[in-house]
Amino acid sequence: MNRLSIIRTALWAVILVVGGFLAWSTFEWQDAQTQGTTLSSLGGPFELVSDKGDAVNEDIVNAKPHLIFFGYTNCPDVCPTTLFEAAGWLKALGDDADKVAIYFVTVDPERDTKEVMSDYVSAFDPRIRGLTGDLDKVKAMLESYAVYYKKVPDPDDADSYSMDHTATVYLMKKGGDFFGTIAYGEDTDIAIAKIKRLLKKS
Repeated sequence: MNRLSIIRTALWAVILVVGGFLAWSTFEWQDAQTQGTTLSSLGGPFELVSDKGDAVNEDIVNAKPHLIFFGYTNCPDVCPTTLFEAAGWLKALGDDADKVAIYFVTVDPERDTKEVMSDYVSAFDPRIRGLTGDLDKVKAMLESYAVYYKKVPDPDDADSYSMDHTATVYLMKKGGDFFGTIAYGEDTDIAIAKIKRLLKKS
């Protein structure tokens, strides 16, 4: 292969790589736009009960910037880890912690009564509110937030089950507009920075 052929082959390789990257970038951008459109419509009217027994609806929750996490009290790892981290975020925010609310919404209202939720969330931080309610009302809220949840029977115990569920924390602006997410296990400094940006934008 002469020098010209080598150069021509190398140029075609570069063109193919760049073209592939541009196509991938375009797809990623379009996918992000689609996701953004979907996420921007998260939320809606709901009527649940707090772990303190108070009625809670979208007007109360949307009155200030807030974080919403969905899980259940029998969760073996994701939920306690996330709530432990959330307590740490509040502590790191200092005086600004009063400007944001954190809600833990059950995906298992059949077991998670307000009493159970109260005992559970208070073990992490008294400022974290637990939300539960009638099964139909909880399901309606989960669907409005596009939350994935599924009951998984225990093959060794017919009376026992676990729950698969979304592990993402939603960041919501005052008024209820979607702002962003905190991924499960996300770096603490990054999570706190996201919350601070939420407070600035709300």
